[in-house]
Amino acid sequence: MATQSTASKARTDDVADPYELRPEDAVAPPTTFRGRFRYLGPGLILSAAVVGSGELITTTALGAQAGFILLWLVIISTAVKVWVQMELAQWSILTGKTALEGYSQVGPKTRRGSWINFLWVLMDFAKILQRGGIIGGAVAAISIMFPVMSGPLETPSLTFWTVIVMASVIAMMVSGKYSVVERAAFVSVVIFTLVTAGLAFGLPLTDFGYTGSDLATGLSFALPAGAIGFAIAMFGLTGVGSDEMTTYTYWCLEKGYARWTGPDDGTVERAERAQGWIKVMRLDALVSWVICTLCTLSFYIIGAAVLHPQNLVPEGNDMILTLSRMYTDTMGGWAQWVFLIGAFAVLFSTLVASTASVPRLWANTLGILGIFDWKDVIKRKRIISVLTVVMPLIWAASFLVVQSPVIMVQIGGVASGIFLVAVVIAVWHLRRQVDRRFRSNNFWTIALVFSSLSVLFIGVYSVLKVFGVGIG
Repeated sequence: MATQSTASKARTDDVADPYELRPEDAVAPPTTFRGRFRYLGPGLILSAAVVGSGELITTTALGAQAGFILLWLVIISTAVKVWVQMELAQWSILTGKTALEGYSQVGPKTRRGSWINFLWVLMDFAKILQRGGIIGGAVAAISIMFPVMSGPLETPSLTFWTVIVMASVIAMMVSGKYSVVERAAFVSVVIFTLVTAGLAFGLPLTDFGYTGSDLATGLSFALPAGAIGFAIAMFGLTGVGSDEMTTYTYWCLEKGYARWTGPDDGTVERAERAQGWIKVMRLDALVSWVICTLCTLSFYIIGAAVLHPQNLVPEGNDMILTLSRMYTDTMGGWAQWVFLIGAFAVLFSTLVASTASVPRLWANTLGILGIFDWKDVIKRKRIISVLTVVMPLIWAASFLVVQSPVIMVQIGGVASGIFLVAVVIAVWHLRRQVDRRFRSNNFWTIALVFSSLSVLFIGVYSVLKVFGVGIG
């Protein structure tokens, strides 16, 4: 069958199984830079998910604790991981398989998955606390705005709004209106990011202004001992973390990059389509990186310039109130409402993205473990729907028990940093399966090497810290 033109590509919503590669679904990729922009999506959705707990909570807290001195780490933590992300996504586009399916091929392994699959399960249990922290931040924001049954941030009010928030998220996911919710969440993140970036760049005009020397200090590559814990968590959370890298392959497949490439029939035409859609994916990932970096730098600079001089470090349920000082101290009391609405929108969009992605990952894991056939579309959808209801309830329960969003998010960040090591090992193993035509570019190879070494360093450091082994 002839390849479809880009203009007449198949609609994603009309595909019975977005994870199946069929010759009739092949679509010629766009050949211009402008044309590629029309097919962006997975990275932008990922940005909406990433610009939440990591940027809003951990990065700002790190700036409040360390000041400008760790500004360099913000830039590196968002930049180095994107190359691993793109390499993993390229493998998925060429094979039509998810990241978790790729991890199952890395030895030592069993018939039911490899050590990386089991490590992912352990990491995701730790991530329960992080997602609970995201819920906690969102619930705290709305509890401050509209306290119910008690004062703001008291248990009755927090419990009430936790129930409301979780019911709304689950209802939206189960109703099948995720695309509408995701677009709305993305718009809210973009708006809040623009406001935050504007405030960060406008700080020199306020009483909390910073100078060029402050920024220069932040690029000195120093690492204060007192900020190491925050730094490790920030590296695992900001930019693209190991779970986002894994999830990105699912979004690329569901977007259609692999399906439009078509199954590998060994022809030159298929290889050219693959090259074209891989270029689209790389642009998609780089645009996402720019958004995440701009947002992360803005949050860090605000924390360093406004909170650090006042010795204000976000902690416990008072985190949202402390973070709101970034706005009220510079724009006045009215700005607290602006911040609270924006913070709720950012954290809620992250929660929505997690509710959409994590059930997919767990359903795929159950398939790898042989509990059901992942290719059975009806059963797959049913399992994902059940997990969409159950998992957010577990995350919410973790928040109501712990009630310390900052610590909960940090725990998830450290777990993500550790799992990055496994992801790097998997990427280099899977890279050997890729045709040499797709790994012959020296620039991409050098970037991947640098990215991998950086990730391995921080991952090994995280492991040693967990077991109480100090360095230096």
